[in-house]
Amino acid sequence: MFSNELPLWGAVVLALHFLLLFVLCAFGTHRLSMVLRWFKYRDDQPPVLSKFTTLPNITVQIPLYNERMVAVRIVDAVCGFDYPKEKLQIQIVDDSTDETFDIVSHRVKFYQDMDVNIQHVTRNNRAGYKAGALKEAMESATGEFIAIFDADFIPEPDLLMKTVDVFTDSRVGMVQYRWEHLNKHSNLLNETQAMMLDAHFSLEQTVRANSGMLLNFNGTAGMWRTKAIIDAGHWSADTLTEDLDLSYRAQLKGWKMHYLNDVVCYGELPSDINAFKSQQHRWAKGGIQVMLKMLKDVWKAPLKLSQKIESTFHLTNNLAYLIMLLDTLFLLLPSLWLRSVYQTDSMLWFDVPLLLLSSGGHLVYLAFGQIALKRSYLKAFCFIPLLIVMGIRLAFNNANAALEALKGLESEFVRTPKSGELDTNTRAPQSNINMNQKDNLSVAFYRAVPPKGAFFELMFAVIYCVVFMWAIGQELWPLLPFIMLIILGFLYAAKQSFVGNLKLSK
Repeated sequence: MFSNELPLWGAVVLALHFLLLFVLCAFGTHRLSMVLRWFKYRDDQPPVLSKFTTLPNITVQIPLYNERMVAVRIVDAVCGFDYPKEKLQIQIVDDSTDETFDIVSHRVKFYQDMDVNIQHVTRNNRAGYKAGALKEAMESATGEFIAIFDADFIPEPDLLMKTVDVFTDSRVGMVQYRWEHLNKHSNLLNETQAMMLDAHFSLEQTVRANSGMLLNFNGTAGMWRTKAIIDAGHWSADTLTEDLDLSYRAQLKGWKMHYLNDVVCYGELPSDINAFKSQQHRWAKGGIQVMLKMLKDVWKAPLKLSQKIESTFHLTNNLAYLIMLLDTLFLLLPSLWLRSVYQTDSMLWFDVPLLLLSSGGHLVYLAFGQIALKRSYLKAFCFIPLLIVMGIRLAFNNANAALEALKGLESEFVRTPKSGELDTNTRAPQSNINMNQKDNLSVAFYRAVPPKGAFFELMFAVIYCVVFMWAIGQELWPLLPFIMLIILGFLYAAKQSFVGNLKLSK
């Protein structure tokens, strides 16, 4: 028989459980604050102080690595800019080891014969990956400003002309454009990840930029002042998110950064779940690496307290998945057992508001991202179950990425495979590679490697099955739909991981 007095070790378990829940609540509350702050800052736009009397030289850099599906398309797009030819330099920064090199070489020669200032910049190694390639290419860059577009993006012809005047403010170091999606209607995966990205841009980037907080370059679809890159210490390859790293270093040097929500640039979403999880793993791990590298400098810098707090949430947000899984794996079941055995039933209901605030804050943030872009309210809220399942499918993947970063484990910069997929209703130009050719080119080399974690995803599903049965016994009816979605999410994630690994082994 147990006495009704909770032992010390039990009190420690419960304290740790609620501590982690309160941390998750802080992340959820911060997401909700983005929605509330959006109403205050939604109409603010960065001022254009004047117009350039003489247009500056701009270098356009296109980093490539084995992008044969989309290489021709991006080269054609940037060569179609309506910026004055004598003021525009184009660098195709190509680390490819496959036939992308030959495809790009022929296309570059075609435009060189048309007097376009375009160079095919290559290396004999991949030192520093994307960051190393961009840094080396800058040695021959002639532009006062550098516009960067990944291979799967298609900028509009007038993009440079309609945004360059923002740089008449000599303190502006970078301008970021909003991502739109070439293939978001292809499948439910794409629709869901498009909503996740839309919330980041329409809420996070808008609020941070317009309220004077530190924000980040998203790695593509943006333009830098060359001097700002050099002054900040140049591109660095010591993290997997060189864009976030450089952004913070530049802002700590005093450079301003602007986000233009009304200026869009279309890019491709990964249509394969393994490609998407691989991309998310790189972003999550790189984000924690930058946190470890830069957070201390942020708090030492002469910034406002509000800027330091916002930057802390910004740089630590990728820890949320790890915290959630640590609580699930080590504390959730023991805490439920303790409260049941030692008759502390009144504490059972503490979990409900904490879980609703931590998860609900994220869901409102994701759904409201669509409303901020003046899209369908109904569709946004209908997608909430899919967003929950997507978050669960990413849980182990992103938690593992954060843990790797905290342990200091290094990994290769893994490219996200691109297919050149377009929606039929997009305004973007079609690729010069037809679909039959693309099918023939879709060899195993271009498939994403499925991230590990199927066993753990299945284990978490089993744990939440136990929690589900316990909640029924305790008559915690409001928790049951939430727990059921978690179970289904982990089961589906495990199934997809097992299937992906089976396909890879064939």
